[in-house]
Amino acid sequence: MANVIDKIQTISRIETIARIKTIERVGKGTYKNFRFFRNTVFLAFHIITHLFKRKSYNNASWMVFIHQFYYTAIQVLPLFIFMAVIFGTIVNGMAFQVIKNLGLTDYLGSLLMGFIVTEIAPFVTVLLIALRSSSAINAEIAVMKVNRELETLNIFNIDLITYLLVPRILSGMLSMVLLSSLFSILVLAIGLFVSSAIFGMGIDDYIGVLLHSTSLQDIIITLLKCGTFGFFIILIPIRCGLNASEEDLTSIPKSVLIGMVRIFLAIVFIEVLSLTIRFI
Repeated sequence: MANVIDKIQTISRIETIARIKTIERVGKGTYKNFRFFRNTVFLAFHIITHLFKRKSYNNASWMVFIHQFYYTAIQVLPLFIFMAVIFGTIVNGMAFQVIKNLGLTDYLGSLLMGFIVTEIAPFVTVLLIALRSSSAINAEIAVMKVNRELETLNIFNIDLITYLLVPRILSGMLSMVLLSSLFSILVLAIGLFVSSAIFGMGIDDYIGVLLHSTSLQDIIITLLKCGTFGFFIILIPIRCGLNASEEDLTSIPKSVLIGMVRIFLAIVFIEVLSLTIRFI
């Protein structure tokens, strides 16, 4: 009987310890995420203030900006145009045919301007930039942190925000706006040919449908969303790269992995927020 009681007490202690460890892990994870969020907001505030300072735009920062813009927006153009053409051809063809079969021709403009231009174009663009550039920037900053290059820059009194962060943030925001606009233009141009083939619609009628469905509020929200996407898909990998440990090389891939997860969470949050603002 005593052995049974001892076994029950031992099991009870083990379960209690397991619960305590679970609560401890949850608490540590929550605190870690909160600290990351706090530090990211703090860093974002400093970057925004630097964006409006004239001294942030010197020759060195402009060179970094040009290099980063070339890598983010120019090098990817062939792939991006190919994706936009394929997407525009398939989606426009299928959607226009469904609209014709259901007799919903009046909703053609809403589909093009209210869905493809304001939602699909920014979303496809931000995914491409995040997968291609955000991960590279994360790894680059993490490697610089591990190799103590950031410490060297500080020794020479080089402002890290002005030299490393501001050019990359500006490049991300500008690339996001321009590539999203290019995606929209290509899809709308393809829509002209598809609508002509399916509905027999002329160019004047097609442009009239687009202009009738265009809302200044939607355009402003879309541009702000693109700029916000560009800001955070560069800021978050930079922040994660700065968290890499100088004593552990494995912290580089870990920071990239964590950064990509947080980027996609940020993309979802911004998308939901923009939809909420649009339909309030």
